[in-house]
Amino acid sequence: MSKYKLISKQHAKTNKRKNIFSKPISLIKEHKDSILWGLRNIPLMLIIPVINYYLLDLYIHNPFEDTKIKIQFLNIWLFELLMLFFLFLFGSLRASLRIQTVFFMLAGLANYYVLEFRSAPIMPWDIYSVGTAASVADNFEYTIEKNTILVLLSFIAVFAATWIPNFSFKKTLGQFKYKWYVRLGGLLISALLLSSFTNMMHEDSTVGKYGLYDKLFTPTVMSKRDGVALAFLMELEYLSIDKPQDYDTDEAEALLTSYDTNEAKDAEVKPNIIVIMNEAFSDLSILGDFETNEDYMPFIRSLMNGGENTVSGYLNVSVLGGNTANTEFEFLTGNTMAFLPQGSVAYQQYVKDELYSIPTHLKSLGYETYALHPYNSTGWNRNTVYPMLGIDTSYFKKHMKSPELIRKYVSDSACYDAIKNLYKNKEEGKPMFMFNVTMQNHSSYTESFDNFTPEITLPDISSKTLSNYLSLMKISDSATQDLLHFFQNEDEETIIVFFGDHQPTNSVVSGIYKQYGKSASSLTQEEEYLRYQVPYFIWANYDIEEASGVDTSVNYLGMDVLELAGLPLYDYARFLQEQQEQFPIVTSIRATDSEGNNYDVKDVMEELNAYHSLQYYQVFDS
Repeated sequence: MSKYKLISKQHAKTNKRKNIFSKPISLIKEHKDSILWGLRNIPLMLIIPVINYYLLDLYIHNPFEDTKIKIQFLNIWLFELLMLFFLFLFGSLRASLRIQTVFFMLAGLANYYVLEFRSAPIMPWDIYSVGTAASVADNFEYTIEKNTILVLLSFIAVFAATWIPNFSFKKTLGQFKYKWYVRLGGLLISALLLSSFTNMMHEDSTVGKYGLYDKLFTPTVMSKRDGVALAFLMELEYLSIDKPQDYDTDEAEALLTSYDTNEAKDAEVKPNIIVIMNEAFSDLSILGDFETNEDYMPFIRSLMNGGENTVSGYLNVSVLGGNTANTEFEFLTGNTMAFLPQGSVAYQQYVKDELYSIPTHLKSLGYETYALHPYNSTGWNRNTVYPMLGIDTSYFKKHMKSPELIRKYVSDSACYDAIKNLYKNKEEGKPMFMFNVTMQNHSSYTESFDNFTPEITLPDISSKTLSNYLSLMKISDSATQDLLHFFQNEDEETIIVFFGDHQPTNSVVSGIYKQYGKSASSLTQEEEYLRYQVPYFIWANYDIEEASGVDTSVNYLGMDVLELAGLPLYDYARFLQEQQEQFPIVTSIRATDSEGNNYDVKDVMEELNAYHSLQYYQVFDS
């Protein structure tokens, strides 16, 4: 072989080696900007969403202590997916990270205050309550703790990091410069990933695999154990209402019809029925003994201890610290929040058409039906819902002329005076039904006012909040005594029903628990049940059979009133009467059977299926 040919072969081999590396090198050169963008920015794409997750949870709890490691990783995955979605949506990593940071900074702060004011975090269906929340927002005192300030400053620091020159984003590298269809494809893929992740969170297998907490009746615990964002995502499943097991429209209708005995819709006596649902009224002594300078509810306590012509006991409700309208819904309709998502508001989400109720039934018996609520008419959609529930005439704060105020709210005495005047001016002999939702005792209980001087003091508990709250109970107690005294001397037979809609938030009762070395987050299940009990009584200005210690739940109370008044029952009320014998208490958190056994209400859905079916039929299918 000639020397020339040998050299040529060596050159060929060298050129071949060059060709092997030339293409990748040219590709690297061609995509140099994209590679540099990734090297500079991918670390921040991964780190900032992680920081945002932990900061969001740190507003209300320590995720490193309360949330399992594998659940923390689920939350991190969610935040990374959100970052990716914003990245393709806005075409800018800087915008994506800034928007995510600001959003969770503000959402977390809002959640912090919502939890403070009502002892429950923000849930998906709260979007329907924004108007109501805004109407009372200026009545709260917005304090902030040291930990919350540190979280806010940390969020601000994360946001500021995106402004540091050359730290991550170069002007030419912080933007996606790809064609629109590349960004659109990325947006669709990231949206699909988010959707798949959400669906995965709604599967029982996921709950079991990761040990997720899925008990909606304690949403605060759910937020702490699963993470604020992940818990919210899990709750989205309950925005839609599933049909009861083996539900059939015709069968539900036939079942309801079977309780219609065609009983004459008339009665010899038709007493006036006045219902007082007193805002946040409760007897906190059921949570534990504590000393006060005087009894904060002496009159109502005397009625509950065997008052003449009185039936009384403790009423089990489905809400705590807020969502008043759900207690209204249960009383007026006989339905229960047990079959609806915890935290949802029936008035705003589900009452969209006429719904047969106690007022509807009383109208058919010749009653005039009224409602009185001394606040905004649009609160909880009452101005549109009340007519659907058979209430002919509604009065709100705008209809009251210069009423007495206690703090910022119309007093119970002013409410009761309006009821007395309505009674005096009604057609003589024409029975009236009045549903009054008071406002005097609405939170918050931290501020001081010239027109309110607390009378109840606690020698062993230093809590202005608790002192203010109990002092308001004392004022309500006195006003209620005056109301009953007025009707005691009236000739027309009258029944007065009184109950609280819910207990106050955890911030009010924390001093009581502290005495016993407890906190609201460390209660046993039985202790948790006590947070959903309020006093009630049914009193008449004529002879009725007295009874005390008669515990029940709100969904049955209206039917009990009709029966006590000697009025004919309608079909659904007869069903409830039968259901009450099997389960005397049914709320969103528990059911108690005839033998006194307590169950998580979700564990007895099969036994309650007929009830569930009839409620679904009436609310969603009739």
